[in-house]
Parts: sequence; C-alpha cells; structure tokens
Amino acid sequence: MILLHGFPDDARAWDGVAPALAAAGHFVVVPYLRGYGPTRFLDAATPRSGQQAALGADLLALMDAMGIGRALLAGYDWGGRAACVVSALWPERVAGLVSANGYNIQDIAGSIRPAPAEQEQRYWYQWYLHTDRGAAGLAADRDGFCRLLWRSWSPGWRFTDAEYARTAESFRNPDFVDVSVHSYRHRHRAAAGDPALDAIEARLAARPKITISCVVLHGAEDGVDPPANSIGCESRFSGLFRREVIPGAGHFIPREAPQPWVVSLLGLGIP
Repeated sequence: MILLHGFPDDARAWDGVAPALAAAGHFVVVPYLRGYGPTRFLDAATPRSGQQAALGADLLALMDAMGIGRALLAGYDWGGRAACVVSALWPERVAGLVSANGYNIQDIAGSIRPAPAEQEQRYWYQWYLHTDRGAAGLAADRDGFCRLLWRSWSPGWRFTDAEYARTAESFRNPDFVDVSVHSYRHRHRAAAGDPALDAIEARLAARPKITISCVVLHGAEDGVDPPANSIGCESRFSGLFRREVIPGAGHFIPREAPQPWVVSLLGLGIP
C-alpha cells in the first residue's frame, strides 16, 4: 500500500493510518512528494515542476524503483492527484484506490471557466501564488502561510504547535516554493509544463476514466473543497465505487479521521 500526502503536508499525515495497515500484514510505503522533506532533484537543470504529470510520474517511478508491480494507492490533495493519475493511465499497476475528494485529475483546458464566487474565494492562495508577490510571500513566511491553510481548511482540527512544527520542517526543502508555485500556475495555464512530461499531460487532457475499484472519502467540514464538490464524481469512475462523507473532518482527513482510510484500504483487499 502506498500512502501519498498533500499540500502543505508531509509523510506524517499518515501516522495514524500506516501502523494499522502494517499490523494487518501489509507492506506500507509512505513517501515524501517532490519538494518536501528530504527529497532533492539530482540535476540542477531539471524543471521544478509541480504539475499533475510530474506527481504521477514520480509515483510510477517509485513503484518501478522498489520493484512494486501492483499496489493499493491512497492519497489526498496532491497525493490524491498522483494516485488518480497512475490509476487512470496505468490501471494494471493499481489494485485499488482510496482518493480524497473524488477524481483529482485536473481539467487544465477547462480551467478558464470560473467557479462560483464562493469557491474562487477559497482558492485565494492559488491566485496569490500566480504573482511574484505571492511567491515571495511564501518564501518569506512558509510557516505563516501553511499554518493559515491548516487552520482554514480544517477548522475543527485542534492540532498542536509541536505537531505543526514537525511537519513544517518539510517546508524548508529548497525546492518547496518553486514546486508549489509551479503547481498552481500550471493548472491554470499560467506556466508551461516540463517538456519531458508532455506525453503524460496529453493523455490526461482526455480526462480518462478510472476503471479500478475506488473509495472516495470527503471531509464534511473541508474548508477549501466542500463535499458538494465531489457529488457526481462517480461519472469519472467505471469500477466498483463508494463515496463517504466523514463527519467532523476537514481537508487533512488522514490526520483528522484515520480510521475510514484503514477500513477502506483493508476493504479493498490485498494486491
């Protein structure tokens, strides 16, 4: 089982999930995404891309490097996007999927269409990072920026200063700002992608259906992506499908409500 964190978070998001899965006999991998924690680019010339194709390609490369032929995938936010990309394009490598907030593959061509005003307001951080001022603001105050998102996206979650500080170390990564800024600019056609990933983005532009069994979990109190946003997402899935709204949980649901992840992953079976 491979568990993938989101923005702005790190591998500790799964501390309440991974031990239970391992105790049930599963081999559990909890990686850092590019630009977080100890990850480093091997070549200074490699674009610091945060686009969806990069996240999916990283996950596939990790599986190849570890000799994992097939796995159960779970993720939320950026991690959910990586899991959805691999599930859609390489379904033979995926035994089952647990994805927060639905079908996470971006419709980049359709990003020109505005969302309702309330949703546009929730995405303030994306528009902020489209500007040089926003990129400089994230670089200058990573803690203030990311802590604000933790509080506003999961308003009922009472995390401690120590809990936040342990993960905030991952935001010190030298590529965190560049990867984050590129992610939010690319998805709205404000930045070019990595040319090496063009073939994957071309396949994703078709919005391929996910054909493997999937459970969608959505926090009832999600402050950036309310549960109404995933209603009807089953149209993007053609395998066995279940959607569950988690009462009291916000956006960081592996931290806030680990048990539904454990139950859902164990219910999908052994790869």
